[in-house]
Amino acid sequence: MTNALAGAQGGKIPPVAPISASPRLSAALCARGRTLGEPRVAPGGGRVAFVATAGGRAQLVVVTLGSAPDGSLHPGPELVVTSDPPPCSARAYGGGVFDWLPDGSSLVYAATDGGLWCQPATGAPPRPVLAGSGPAGAPAVAPDGTRVAYVVDTHHVAVASLEADGGWPVLVSAGADFCLDPTWSPDGRRVVWHEWDAPAMPWDASRIVGRAADGSGALTTVAGGDGVAVGQPRFAVDGTLGFLSDATGWTNVWAAGPGNADGPQPLCREAHEHGGPSWGAGARTFAWSPDGTRLAFCRNEGGFGSLQVLDVASGQVEQWGRGVHGGLSWAGATVVAVRSGARTPTEVVAYSGPGHRSRRTLAQGPLAGVAAAGLGEPELVTWTAEDGAVIPGRLYRPAPAVLGDPPPLLAWVHGGPTSQMEVVFNPRVAYWVDRGWAVLVPDHRGTTGHGRAFTQAMAGRWGDVDTADVAAGLHAAVASGWGDPRRLVAMGGSAGGFTVLNLLATSPDLCAAGVDLYGVADLLEFDQTTHRFEAHYLHSLVGSLPAAADVYRQRSPLRRAGAITAPLLMLHGSDDKVVPLSQSQAVAERVRAAGGEVELHVYEGEGHGWGRPETVIDELGRIESFLDRHVLRWRTP
Repeated sequence: MTNALAGAQGGKIPPVAPISASPRLSAALCARGRTLGEPRVAPGGGRVAFVATAGGRAQLVVVTLGSAPDGSLHPGPELVVTSDPPPCSARAYGGGVFDWLPDGSSLVYAATDGGLWCQPATGAPPRPVLAGSGPAGAPAVAPDGTRVAYVVDTHHVAVASLEADGGWPVLVSAGADFCLDPTWSPDGRRVVWHEWDAPAMPWDASRIVGRAADGSGALTTVAGGDGVAVGQPRFAVDGTLGFLSDATGWTNVWAAGPGNADGPQPLCREAHEHGGPSWGAGARTFAWSPDGTRLAFCRNEGGFGSLQVLDVASGQVEQWGRGVHGGLSWAGATVVAVRSGARTPTEVVAYSGPGHRSRRTLAQGPLAGVAAAGLGEPELVTWTAEDGAVIPGRLYRPAPAVLGDPPPLLAWVHGGPTSQMEVVFNPRVAYWVDRGWAVLVPDHRGTTGHGRAFTQAMAGRWGDVDTADVAAGLHAAVASGWGDPRRLVAMGGSAGGFTVLNLLATSPDLCAAGVDLYGVADLLEFDQTTHRFEAHYLHSLVGSLPAAADVYRQRSPLRRAGAITAPLLMLHGSDDKVVPLSQSQAVAERVRAAGGEVELHVYEGEGHGWGRPETVIDELGRIESFLDRHVLRWRTP
């Protein structure tokens, strides 16, 4: 591959004349605030609960929904109802933390002590429901309010009584390696859930299965199997079971049950994804209307999102809102969701009124003032890989000439690698754009959001195709004038850090510097030490062991680290259970031994990602200082 520096004006690089500008986003403004997740409307409406997490501690918050004669909402103040034990945290577009009782009086939540607790919606101390022998999650309350289905350590589905002295829980699942998201049939007789077996990951092959709630009878497979990914089972009031499936090549909402005599069928078949990969419990990217005649769902359009509503009988689809939505819940006359966009800080919103055209913000996550930065939307861009594949991405452009034109450019590689950085409000991206950096977000092969074939194109090729696709994106950035060829930087965390390290080693003259956040460096060690959920992940990404051991070694950045010549900053948590700190330490040692320049900083007490705002503040400041020293030296005219 040609050197990116040689492609600009025949090798003559024009001087950069920076224009000073005062940043509008401080590191503290980006790091503080809270994460909002899993908004749920109480049955019948009237209240909304959600999980708010700040400083590593989560709380359940309840908002009362008043309404005017025209149907518009007048929400009351936030009421924090939990104290100890606190609930588990919820990602902005995840969940699995709590469920309402049918009368809306209380919530059953999964606590950090591993048990389930029942919390009155008006406050007061909770009462214990289940101590359990393992962490309980994804509680789902039965329609009659007497029982709760839940998952034990993502391994079993069980049903417990919510009544005092209700006896021992009943095991419902049978033999699957992983289970998620139990849900009840409307008559309360059956429990249905999402399951899969190793070495497959849920986005490779998984099943929707069900069984009698008392554990009797045989398991029934509703959908899924080899070569099909499913998820998010959820019943309509008439007993129709909705779920996600990629059986047509795109992850769309399907239905099985009454009215589907020919078996499960897609409710809305289109070349857009209606949900992402199942990285955990509680994702809710679609919701039935209370009468089952309509269905709200999220649509992914090249990383941009929207909220759509399907009329089930006619098949007509109507758009209700733009922005990435998630955590959908529909009860009474209200639809609630988590909503975000490039310029829209993450918020909990409610749609109500005639035609649900009225949207009200119930809560906001980031601090006030973040939106005042005036950030712009990214552009959809594409480039061609060496083998001819078309690779999509998104480009965030800074204000003209803040740091020169063309600006310095960060290629931000997402984690997963089966994931996607959708166009949500990302304070870290906003921080760099605000400071004059262009940010390119590549969707290398293996990324979700572009159909099953694009995601599965990484099978057996991690460390190869992802690296090549990002390198091609950087060459396209130079050729298209998106970024200064002297000031290209690759940055990524976890799986993204893995790609960054391989990119720096295989294309040593392409980037002026690299930033690796807790990236995978040794595939053989990762396979042996990572947590249970990802213990078999490399089987599909790289190959099965021991036959593929040589491939594991060849693709590992640790083996290639001596070829890294660009300055490298590595940040890692001391308590990382997914990627051990030892991996970054080993890379740093090899880079130094080969004469390279590397800085490794360890955050004590942090895990795979940062939980403390102070760490995020330090991260942003540390990266900015590193880039000022090693990249922005080209600022001299």
